[in-house]
Amino acid sequence: MDILVSLADGMLQALQPFNLGLAFLGVVVGLFVGAMPGLGSVNGVAILLPFTFVIQDISGSATSPMIFLAAIYYGAMYGGAISSITLGIPGASTAVATTFDGRPLALAGKADKALVTAAIASFIGGTVANLLFTGFAPALASIALDFGNPEVFALMLLAFATFVGLGGDDIPKTIFSICFGLVLATVGFDIISGEPRLIFFEITGFSHGIRFLVLAIGVYGIGEMLWTINAAKDNTAMTETKMSPKTILREIRAFPAAWKGTAIGSTLGFFVGILPAAGATPGSLMAYGVAKMVSRRPERFGKGEVDGVAAPESANNAASTGAMLPMMTLGIPGSPTTAVLLAGMVIWGLQPGPLLFTEQPDFVWPLIGSFYISNVIALVVNLAFIPVFLWMLRMPFTILAPLIFVLSIVGTYAAYQNMFDVWLMVLFGLGAYLLRVLDYPLAPAVLAVVLGPIAEPKLRQSLLLSDGDFSIFFTRPIAGPITVIAIILILLPLAKLLWSKARR
Repeated sequence: MDILVSLADGMLQALQPFNLGLAFLGVVVGLFVGAMPGLGSVNGVAILLPFTFVIQDISGSATSPMIFLAAIYYGAMYGGAISSITLGIPGASTAVATTFDGRPLALAGKADKALVTAAIASFIGGTVANLLFTGFAPALASIALDFGNPEVFALMLLAFATFVGLGGDDIPKTIFSICFGLVLATVGFDIISGEPRLIFFEITGFSHGIRFLVLAIGVYGIGEMLWTINAAKDNTAMTETKMSPKTILREIRAFPAAWKGTAIGSTLGFFVGILPAAGATPGSLMAYGVAKMVSRRPERFGKGEVDGVAAPESANNAASTGAMLPMMTLGIPGSPTTAVLLAGMVIWGLQPGPLLFTEQPDFVWPLIGSFYISNVIALVVNLAFIPVFLWMLRMPFTILAPLIFVLSIVGTYAAYQNMFDVWLMVLFGLGAYLLRVLDYPLAPAVLAVVLGPIAEPKLRQSLLLSDGDFSIFFTRPIAGPITVIAIILILLPLAKLLWSKARR
């Protein structure tokens, strides 16, 4: 009951005109920052962090600037789906999985369905995460503390297991794609020994490794554009998309068809999000993989399945709220964006940690209340802007293709201010196009580049802890069951393949 009273008081404070205006402004800014390739929530929050000092001077408290930054975070999580669906370019790494089915839906003339599904799934994921955050913050924070290196590696192994099936029935090509992605993930300096690894031709640009955004924009921006040009050939226009308030309402009523993906993403995303060093990207990828595994129509994933949009979108919004939990209760950021938010809190004289809820309730509860409000604002704004998003699809492809190319280059350069990464992005785009021509699945390789840098150091640190004994992944109470489930899921597609051959 005390929690409900505190939450109600916090929401009343967050609904004050100044704070409500900041939440609305933050959501709109975040929506467009998230939709721009190369930016995303980290860049948006970091760029606008200095502006919060002006807000603090006006409001006289740290609550208002934090509400503004948290609203940008929420809006960017919604916005990442926009360019993924309408242009096929992930606005950020958290929206990569949305591209798998959102883009095919758009090309089939169902962009309104994809955008409405993404908006509502994001809202439900954020709402579920907010409820879990409000009710179980201290307990969940203590569980997150029990996750050491072996547990995090077991979780990453489980993530790999969920997307072994993303490549379809061609298991050898899928395994090759995963291994290729893992090789790319090792480029740069060894995180433990400091020795250079796979720095091709001693080009210094490889010393920082293969940046994920460079790969993602190359594969899903340039590569997808080339593939569309090749597939369309004489057809120079994109698929026509009709839109009216009636069609939007129709798609809202049809949303319950995506309930399974939304439920999986909302719960899995939050619990992955609270784990330090995990965040929204692994959460959305795992949710997509699990949704495909439990679906009655797994063959439709990658071809325009609504659950393939709902699962990652609900997961990345749930994970963004989950990542705030260890930041506020333990002082440990759960994602790169919450690391920037943590820096802002320290600048404003706040000390995140277990005592924050007791010593700074006037800061904590209005902020939590603003999570609910920002979530509602983001849903309304997103649905209201759908006609604008669909307008992009009605542009002739002769205009849209150069626009995608320019956005890909500008987005990559804006993210890193480095022409080497721009050329590398173009090279990845050409390589992705060739692999698609040869019918190799790209999703497993891209996801391996995301999870590889997280999994490798956790594996090596765990083996250092156990003197090279792999049993550490089976004997620990949390890591053991996760590892066993992951191995079963990895072997399941192979077992299905052998069984089908035996039946023939």
